[in-house]
Amino acid sequence: MRTLKDVKVGETVTVTKLHGEGPVKRRMMDMGITKGVELYVRKVAPLGDPVELNLRGYELSVRKADAEIIEVT
Repeated sequence: MRTLKDVKVGETVTVTKLHGEGPVKRRMMDMGITKGVELYVRKVAPLGDPVELNLRGYELSVRKADAEIIEVT
């Protein structure tokens, strides 16, 4: 299983699944991160800082810990 935290800068990936339940998953869905959505990884900061993504022309920041729930291909 490959999650968003495993993706390198400059890659475009497709979301295949969100794991877990609760507020983190709901926040991801509210941001538009759902199955079938393509994400472009713009920047990954060290030591648990945000992963910066581009989603449909919008810049998003996702904490690395939260990125573990997003399975991608």
